[in-house]
Amino acid sequence: MPTLVLIRHGQSEWNQSNRFNGWIDTQLSESGKEQARNAGRLLQDQGLQFSSAYSSVLSRTIMTINRVLEELGQSFVPQRKSWRLNERHYGILQGEDKDEMRQKYGRDQVQTWRRSYSVLPPDAEGIHPEVTIDGQTYPAFDHRYAKVPYGLLPKSENIQTTENRVRPIFENGILTDLKQGKDVLVVAHGTSIRALTKLIEGLTAEEVTKVEIPNGQPILYDFSDDLQIRQKTVLTEESVR
Repeated sequence: MPTLVLIRHGQSEWNQSNRFNGWIDTQLSESGKEQARNAGRLLQDQGLQFSSAYSSVLSRTIMTINRVLEELGQSFVPQRKSWRLNERHYGILQGEDKDEMRQKYGRDQVQTWRRSYSVLPPDAEGIHPEVTIDGQTYPAFDHRYAKVPYGLLPKSENIQTTENRVRPIFENGILTDLKQGKDVLVVAHGTSIRALTKLIEGLTAEEVTKVEIPNGQPILYDFSDDLQIRQKTVLTEESVR
């Protein structure tokens, strides 16, 4: 009977400094690196032998998944990195300080942009390859997206559009592996994991907006052979003692 493990990456440098990450390629903070290793340690007694592992193409998930697999002694597991598992694109909020955006646009408006299922933040318009944020080229022009049709690269996203982006890799990758009885590890981001949670659990649009995804905390789905959820377990220090 297969098991799916979802993990949000460890704390990033911009999580730590209270900025919107989105598609900007930030690194793990020192705390985030430890969260990633701890996620691996929390999984050690679960008897899992992963046959496949998925992450986004952003460094904070790649750094996390490598540390998790290293702690498990399973660094050999094949990994698939996909832009479809990226964090949502935050539009004009991306790269900005969260408190400054609340002051500029109002707390309620920013919260609506952050958590609404269907409301989009204003697009990041007028972005060109030479424009940088903290020295980083706007991610849509990064070489890692060279094979992605330009029209698929977002300028703004919400949970709904992120769900639409995630769905193909869920149905044609993750779900396919689970149907073959494989244990699967997915390390992604807050919103892309919310989208996966909605697809897995059949949540409503309203329910998924209330889902909280802490950094570095493994979420296990144990399935029956016909892929019905038998049990959902969130691993914490307390739950594995």
